[in-house]
Amino acid sequence: MIKYALLCDQDHEFEAWFSNSASYDDQVARNLVECPHCGSLDVRKALMAPAVRTSREREASPEEQVKQMASKVRAHIRDNYDYVGDEFASEARAMHEGEKPERLIYGETSAEESKALKDDGVPVTPLPDAFAPTPPKKAN
Repeated sequence: MIKYALLCDQDHEFEAWFSNSASYDDQVARNLVECPHCGSLDVRKALMAPAVRTSREREASPEEQVKQMASKVRAHIRDNYDYVGDEFASEARAMHEGEKPERLIYGETSAEESKALKDDGVPVTPLPDAFAPTPPKKAN
């Protein structure tokens, strides 16, 4: 399989997979390749760098890719959000009602309180355990 970066006559960029170069040529000649943005059939290959893998490189399994993504999400939350512990519901509600300045927070709350926040229009999203950062340790 070959993935080509493509351009239409309106300069919309998109990608498509073909079984081989001849398949691409055949499909373009038969007007079977269409720009997903505007529907143009005037499509050509865009310049792209080849993706060459050595035999030593291995592609990560889907499970490993999810683990890597979860690690990045945890690190992003840890670095950019304030941990508020079990005060999450009251902090989120206070920010929503304008009693406290808005900021990015994470913490814990019950399923019932999370539903109540959503019902009141407070934007909250529960995180799957794999994506939730470990809370910072409390100082003695």
